[in-house]
Amino acid sequence: MKWSGFWLAAAAAGVKGQEQTGNHIDWPRWCGKVYEAGYPGFDPGGQTSAPTAVAGRPLLHVQFQPRYSLYLDSEEEGEFVVNADFSQFHGTTWPNATSIRASKFIFSINTVEGDDPLVQNLVTVNTTGNIFSFDLSRLTPSLEPIQLVLYGAPEGGDPTWTATSSLYYLPEKKKGSVTRIDNLKGGLWFRNTASKNKFEPLLAYGFYSSYDGFLGNKNTSDIQHYADLGLNAITPLTIYRDSANEFAYMDKIDLKFMYNLREGYKNLTYVHEQVLAARDAEAIFAYWSADEPDGWQDPFSAPVLAYNLLRKLDPYHPVAVVLNCQNYYFAEYSAPADILMADVYPIGINSTFSKWGTACTPSLGDCGCDNCEGTVQDVPARFDDLARYESWLGRWPKTKIFNPQSFHGQDYWFRDPSPAEEYVMAALALNHGAQGVISWVYPTSEILGRAHGAFAKVISREPVLGFLVGGDRPRKIDVRVPGTDVVDVSGWVVGKKMLVIVVNGGYIDVRQRVEVPVPNATVVAGTHWGNVTWRLEGEKLSTGLLPAMAVSLVVVDVR
Repeated sequence: MKWSGFWLAAAAAGVKGQEQTGNHIDWPRWCGKVYEAGYPGFDPGGQTSAPTAVAGRPLLHVQFQPRYSLYLDSEEEGEFVVNADFSQFHGTTWPNATSIRASKFIFSINTVEGDDPLVQNLVTVNTTGNIFSFDLSRLTPSLEPIQLVLYGAPEGGDPTWTATSSLYYLPEKKKGSVTRIDNLKGGLWFRNTASKNKFEPLLAYGFYSSYDGFLGNKNTSDIQHYADLGLNAITPLTIYRDSANEFAYMDKIDLKFMYNLREGYKNLTYVHEQVLAARDAEAIFAYWSADEPDGWQDPFSAPVLAYNLLRKLDPYHPVAVVLNCQNYYFAEYSAPADILMADVYPIGINSTFSKWGTACTPSLGDCGCDNCEGTVQDVPARFDDLARYESWLGRWPKTKIFNPQSFHGQDYWFRDPSPAEEYVMAALALNHGAQGVISWVYPTSEILGRAHGAFAKVISREPVLGFLVGGDRPRKIDVRVPGTDVVDVSGWVVGKKMLVIVVNGGYIDVRQRVEVPVPNATVVAGTHWGNVTWRLEGEKLSTGLLPAMAVSLVVVDVR
């Protein structure tokens, strides 16, 4: 619960006449749970849980998406990504259970209104990430999404599968930036005049940034100082009406910004006015519509209506929603978003008893971090939850951004995180699927501003950027260290190189040999973050000491 949230909710022009979601809506609640003393706990409802597994032959779950969330009419070729994997929960029974390895799935992809397939091909069943190209000139550019359908069947012809998707094939943008999402790897690609209108990978790293005490100072040297820290992105807590010169300066220095609509996202007139002001900026990379709608139990329709209007007015930039709750109507609150951001603020909290005089349990209380333990491990746990919910719902995974805690106060958070904790939380988020870092809130302490800037200089720039945005999604590397379960490792592969991020998420040194398997590795090509000395021995990175709260970014060459 961000401290300014109450006033934002009060000031926002509401979707009037609609009630909050959940149970006991007339009681004081957060994430569906009553948080003041004097009320009984109850099941908040809205939990996402695993569907009932289907027994017997495997189900083939077929999904497809355009490789990128949008294409421009200046481009000649597009791609589709086709997944045809077995599932316990989703799909249709695959008939050839005795010859699965050799089984093929034959399919075509058409526009809903056209009979001539854009793609006709086949894939091996139980595979994902299959890429197929098509000729964009066969489509007509439009500001509306083109509806698509996939028809498929096994080689024997029965049964049949159908899947749907959509594609933006947009007229070339004459002014301002364009951002698109890589639906295969999850990252953002951005172009503007500064990039000579070529798409470049973007890992946004910065802060939500206050008007009071910062942007309201009307001093562009403050913004320049922010950028000079090494931060490449910002989410200004202001609008064009109040800060036009500041936005113009962000355009000038190519400081990418996510435009804030949270104050009035329920008021569609407000949304319309703000989008018209922002959509042709050089530095805008996304919109932020709803702030913690799950925490506030906002009507499900509110973020949907805002999203639909945003996509109509500006299909050239994605829309982000911030989620706060661990498991409260995830399906509904995450649906109207292209990017999911997670507020996970675990440092310095009392995770069991709140300032309101109640215990914090899955059915009661608000301790500042929903269903958290109060450690850095709450960060990877939350991102694992988000991915798990998407899988259970049968959804294509959305791009994720982590919102770290860089503050204290409000009688929830009794201290700032340390720089080491900030590095660990950000690295853990990356290891578990985040592809951006936007911290709450700037101005922060000088030490945390410098800390985030230092880490941003590494992960938002080459060569690390190429792995985190251009590489395969992170692959968990199993590392077993006797006596601790907080050594967390993931790897990204690009060509014949692999980035390995190793995190000791504990407050105690690991004073024993730690071995990280890196199959086919031949040499350590470089260490880009951290002071741990890693040796490559028998296709394993090893060290005899992994200090508390240590983060290592190591690149190895692979065969």
